[in-house]
Amino acid sequence: MTLRAVVVDDEAPARAKLRRYLAEAEGVVWVGEAGDGREAVRLIQREHPDVVFLDISMPGMDGFAVLQALGEPLPAEIVFVTAHGDQAVRAFEVHAFDYLLKPVGPERFQAAIRRLCDKVAPSLSVGARVDGLLESAPPPARYLERLLLPVGDAAELVPVERIDRIEADRNYLQVFVDGAPRRLRGTLEAMLARLHPSRFLRVNRSTVVQIDAIREVQPWPDGEKRLLLRDGARVTWTKRYLEQLPPGMSL
Repeated sequence: MTLRAVVVDDEAPARAKLRRYLAEAEGVVWVGEAGDGREAVRLIQREHPDVVFLDISMPGMDGFAVLQALGEPLPAEIVFVTAHGDQAVRAFEVHAFDYLLKPVGPERFQAAIRRLCDKVAPSLSVGARVDGLLESAPPPARYLERLLLPVGDAAELVPVERIDRIEADRNYLQVFVDGAPRRLRGTLEAMLARLHPSRFLRVNRSTVVQIDAIREVQPWPDGEKRLLLRDGARVTWTKRYLEQLPPGMSL
């Protein structure tokens, strides 16, 4: 199955570069391009692509405004292509698939294409797409496979299996990856809704842990439990959330 791609950028050389990369890529084909936000909305609604390579900074209607105009759920996977690394967190909040910083090299672009094909292509059934998505088909339930997390002045697309735990910090989250925290704006409830329930578990009011990151479950006073995680952290599993233990999971 070949993925159908649209390119959106207000600079013609940038569009030409991505068009050339797409011509060299396997498993994806260019089906159109737009030079501004309004044209992009019309193009995406007409072509129903599988993926949109979308610039953020465009005059009049930027990339985020394009997504707002398209509405939820997003009609395609979104790969932001931008010169501005400071928008990575916001890109995560709108559930972008990837975030490519200009100038984009061919190897980084091909890596994004491979991940797209791994994620999207297996889910396409015969007849589900001919020239685009069937408008009447309900959107599939999708859980996050990667998180776009800030690291210094850049961002990293992190597989969720590397996450040990997520802690609420008022209007922010501390996402612990390989033992180190990454600060991200958002709520624990919204994040938990995007994580697969067979892999992540809320253990107290402010903490979600990855089940595979739990190394020991120890008894604790008042019927609670103490979790030892693989990064050495110790987290209390409170009685309230113990009572919400998922079916099929036992201590």
